[in-house]
Amino acid sequence: MTGTPSTTTDTPFTGAFWAARAAEQEQVFRELRRRPPSWHPLVPEAGVLSAKEGDGFWAVVRHADILEVSRDPAAFCSGRGMLLDDFPPEILQATQSFIAMDDPRHAQLRRLVVAAFTPRRLAAIREQIAGQARQIVDGLLAAGDCDFVAQVSRRLPVWTIAEMMGVPASLHDELAAAADVPLSVHEESVHRGRDPMRVVAEAVEFVTGVGTDLARARRRRPADDLMTSLVQTEIDGARLTDPEIGAFFNLLVTAGFDTTRNTISHTALALTAHPRQRELLRADFPGLAKTAVEEFVRWSTPVLTFRRTATRDVELGGARIAEGDKVVLFYLSGNRDERVFTDPLAFDVRRSPNPHVGFGGGGPHHCLGAVVARTQLTELFGELLRRVPDFEVGDASYLHSNFVHGITRLPCALPRGHRNRTGAER
Repeated sequence: MTGTPSTTTDTPFTGAFWAARAAEQEQVFRELRRRPPSWHPLVPEAGVLSAKEGDGFWAVVRHADILEVSRDPAAFCSGRGMLLDDFPPEILQATQSFIAMDDPRHAQLRRLVVAAFTPRRLAAIREQIAGQARQIVDGLLAAGDCDFVAQVSRRLPVWTIAEMMGVPASLHDELAAAADVPLSVHEESVHRGRDPMRVVAEAVEFVTGVGTDLARARRRRPADDLMTSLVQTEIDGARLTDPEIGAFFNLLVTAGFDTTRNTISHTALALTAHPRQRELLRADFPGLAKTAVEEFVRWSTPVLTFRRTATRDVELGGARIAEGDKVVLFYLSGNRDERVFTDPLAFDVRRSPNPHVGFGGGGPHHCLGAVVARTQLTELFGELLRRVPDFEVGDASYLHSNFVHGITRLPCALPRGHRNRTGAER
């Protein structure tokens, strides 16, 4: 590391920072954006499990710097890990698939996966999501006052991905619980005093097992689902192996469940806190859906950080970074960068342009699931604002995480006239 290191006492990235809300974190980010990327020690009490003496990272908080790192994989690689923590290689291989790979292997695997998302398959997924959104709002109306995360936010991504892949309904709940573990293992309620790495390994083993068992079953008996497409797709004589499918399944389940769930929850909070924006959407959702969904993602920024590693000595935004240094992209800060966004602390469903980094900063690792996520947000909020436009959510309970912008609980109240109505009454 060639810069001047901070000390533990002057780094903002402590447990208190990650426990703070986005508005409080923004005070730190605003100051950091005024200067080049800065070096900070890894602090074990901030939820980092594998910090060693002298270990640290460069905080990349400006929008332009995030784009530069994202689009230069030759200088900033992904193959040495994408989390602040250094997880054992076997966990990386089983969970992160091609997002923790570099070319040429990254490109080869991504091409195989992308090829499985045929136009016919994407059309079927869109139809599936639309039907799920209708049924979820049916369930919300029947439930009345409830926990919005459990009743709405969590249900849609779990249902979408599990059905998309062909996972039996009997495994949905257990799969969702296991997928939550790697992103929330810092919580005492998750690891319960056990070695967190062991808890993660067990959860990963279960999810991977579901994926590989399903892949073997689809090779024997194909079905009309994405898993069948994955096992049958071939490019230049190459097909995905069982371990590669298991790792992609793990990535899809973990990333797909959590990111969309938290975007839905943060958006529900935003619509409750900004009634004027809700009214604009109610008046013309079809006309505003495209810009609104991009603002949902920018505002929520469901993934807080992604890591790269410098492959050589390089200069970034005025900072001299040494080969081997960890470089951490802070997407929440990039999405509030006043150099790029007019009034960035305002929730504006008409915001355009909106070059947010909620799906990453471009480059070869741009989010593969962005199309599915946009469809989920469009269908669900279109359904909610049409059928129960006056729903409100209360104070959220947040996940303590340096990776996911998570909400664990969100009380929801429905106006009395909307309670206990069924889909037939639409």
